[in-house]
Amino acid sequence: MSYHKRVAALMSVDSLIVLSCIFISNFLLIPLANPFTTFLFASAITLLAGHHIFAYKYKLYKKVWQYASMPELSAIFKAVTFSILITGCVQLIFFQEVALRTLAITWMMHILLIGGSRFSWRLYRDYYIRPVTDKKKTLIIGAGAAGTMVARQLQQSQEADLHPVAFIDDDVSKQQLELLNLPVVGGVEAIEKTVNEESIEHIVIAIPSLSRHELNKIFEECSKTKAKTQILPRIEDIMSGKVSVNQFRDVEVEDLLGREPVELDIKGIEDYIKGKTVLVTGAGGSIGSEICRQISIFNPQELVLLGHGENSIYTIEMELRRTSPDLNISTEIADVQDRDKMFSIMNNRKPHVVFHAAAHKHVPLMERNPEEAVKNNVIGTRNVAEAADASSVNTFVMVSTDKAVNPTSVMGATKRIAEMVVQHMNMISDTRFVAVRFGNVLGSRGSVIPLFKQQIQNGGPVTVTHPDMIRYFMTIPEASRLVLQAGALAEGGEVFVLDMGEPVKIVDLAKNLIRLSGYTEEEIPIVFTGMRPGEKMFEELLGKDEVHDEQVYPKIYRGKTPEVNINVTYGLVEKFEGLSKEELRERLLNIGNFRVDELRVLNIVK
Repeated sequence: MSYHKRVAALMSVDSLIVLSCIFISNFLLIPLANPFTTFLFASAITLLAGHHIFAYKYKLYKKVWQYASMPELSAIFKAVTFSILITGCVQLIFFQEVALRTLAITWMMHILLIGGSRFSWRLYRDYYIRPVTDKKKTLIIGAGAAGTMVARQLQQSQEADLHPVAFIDDDVSKQQLELLNLPVVGGVEAIEKTVNEESIEHIVIAIPSLSRHELNKIFEECSKTKAKTQILPRIEDIMSGKVSVNQFRDVEVEDLLGREPVELDIKGIEDYIKGKTVLVTGAGGSIGSEICRQISIFNPQELVLLGHGENSIYTIEMELRRTSPDLNISTEIADVQDRDKMFSIMNNRKPHVVFHAAAHKHVPLMERNPEEAVKNNVIGTRNVAEAADASSVNTFVMVSTDKAVNPTSVMGATKRIAEMVVQHMNMISDTRFVAVRFGNVLGSRGSVIPLFKQQIQNGGPVTVTHPDMIRYFMTIPEASRLVLQAGALAEGGEVFVLDMGEPVKIVDLAKNLIRLSGYTEEEIPIVFTGMRPGEKMFEELLGKDEVHDEQVYPKIYRGKTPEVNINVTYGLVEKFEGLSKEELRERLLNIGNFRVDELRVLNIVK
């Protein structure tokens, strides 16, 4: 029905109700009286005109009544009350009397019939258009504002497949009460019992302020049931209109990490990026591409995407052109091992800031190919750093890893040596050179999460190297924001480290992923395969001689790094060719761990 036809229909119904109310009221009080008096006729016309005026004022004809609730009822109350008052005033002015009893009965009938005509459509929609039996019984965890909003939305939406039947909330003052006719049956400990007793098929976690530790506790209880568990969309996504409140998302492993994301200094980051030319190496990789996404928020003058893989650079370029159409984007397909090309690009682009994310990072692969790790992680870093110096770049931020601390792998050793290169460059250059260390990044290419998901998809088993192996984890966006924050905090020569919270057992991560995928450990078993070459049982973010107790920013530390003997580093760079893989691996680990006596024995320094 068109808007004009809808308004005409509502005005016709309202007119009939208004006229009926006043004449019926008069009849109830004086059954045998003549209804066609001037007094009653004038009152009826005044009431009808007043009703339509106030109905227009309070937008009764513009409201969507299938979603009617308290605001709509309040509008009806105001429109009816003021129209009755106007009628009483007209009676007093023109007839010197007010039919109080008639108006009182008219007022009550008026509200009842006008409200009933509107709310009857909602009742019909709720109970007859789509029966509740067609929907999945749903348990809502959280009886606060968000949970109430979810329940109301599900009750009102005919498109939703979920029907709320109860709330769970740890607030004892709410337990045993009802919200929206739904009982608050108990706290988190009552989840399993409620699911079984009510035949719940779906669980929605609706507590936006929930910490990850609390979410872990709730999910642990939910996983004891066979109900599908989902979580409320992020509040910022709801507010921005990206999703509606009933578009729930699955609980992701990132939600269960047990640590809260670090809030970073947006103003400080904006100050050194906005209006500047920014170059990102490895821009097509997991971290590099996310750094580019984060940079795009701060309106740089130009964002240069540099990478060796044309497909990955094309992908992030197309994404940024779609999401940030006003961003000035340039691309460079180049290998950081190509020294002349690095100098040429830096000279032509003249970047203000360089984020160096290009690196080989896969531990087992680099154990088998140590010479490639040297070429990319060490020589590549030296090329980019020296080119940045030659082009007077203001700030150079290198992405490093916790595996660079007391390295036991080729990858870790080459990243530590790359840190040494950056520290040395800071000593001899006007450019501020810094490095950022963090732990494993969830979902990045080559990380354990995609591997586990693939194994689960294939029916298992999930392979874990050792039951006691632990790692620090963070999300890709958080890791990338830390890299940007480091540039804002940089004075030169620092190695920044994020307080990663408590480390996570890899086996616990595997168990969570199995449960999140809807399986049990009996269906998808976990198999321990033994530690791989170069792996540690646990990772460190700072060595014993690197620790600064104070934070330079909430949850961000600056490491005290030892002085660098750059001759050792460059001696390795010049002499690694011709060595066997094992000889090269041994030398890399020695340099990475600063065992100078052994370096002399191995003729790396003289």
